[in-house]
Amino acid sequence: MIKIAYCNVEKLDLNKTYSLVSRDRQKKISRYRFLKDKKLSCGAYLLLRTLLDEIDITNPIFKTEKYGKAYITNYSDIHFNMSHSGRYVACAIADTPIGVDIEYNDSKIDLDIAQYYFFNSEYDRITKSDKPFDEFFNYWVLKESYMKYTGLGFNLKLDEFEIIIDDEKIQLKDDDSIKFNLFDVENYKLGFCSKQSTNKITEYEITDLYPF
Repeated sequence: MIKIAYCNVEKLDLNKTYSLVSRDRQKKISRYRFLKDKKLSCGAYLLLRTLLDEIDITNPIFKTEKYGKAYITNYSDIHFNMSHSGRYVACAIADTPIGVDIEYNDSKIDLDIAQYYFFNSEYDRITKSDKPFDEFFNYWVLKESYMKYTGLGFNLKLDEFEIIIDDEKIQLKDDDSIKFNLFDVENYKLGFCSKQSTNKITEYEITDLYPF
């Protein structure tokens, strides 16, 4: 079982939704300074709860691992991961560990980031691409999804593992047991990593996340 979903939360109403999230999430939301970031934090949680409700996961108890990855203590066979950027939140649920990342495809990004932090082969593919900024974010979301999948996050350095993107598949070098997929969502990139694979992602409307 695997499901990947995303939602534009630009029109989310915090006055209606704040009370719908857990106390821990309320505290996290309150720490953000800007309204946009508060909406993203709230929307990611609401999308997760919507996906869990669809598979009859009730009253989940959330905890975090050593490096910050969240998990559900009372449903050990259900794994999830969340991400947000710009106007969008993304969430993935599965019955095996999973990582997901969504990023705005920003053409103003400094490609030297890849030179200094990615594998040399990844940087070469980016610079030789017809669309280098597009290719940069292909690698970025895939690499971050793998880092989140492992539970290490940025404790795993970007140049400690190599991702190979070709016309036929995406894979971690020397380990074809890890599955990746990559999607374009308007001018955003969405990537995920798991032992499972799917070619389908589902868009949710803001009205699907809470009663209006």
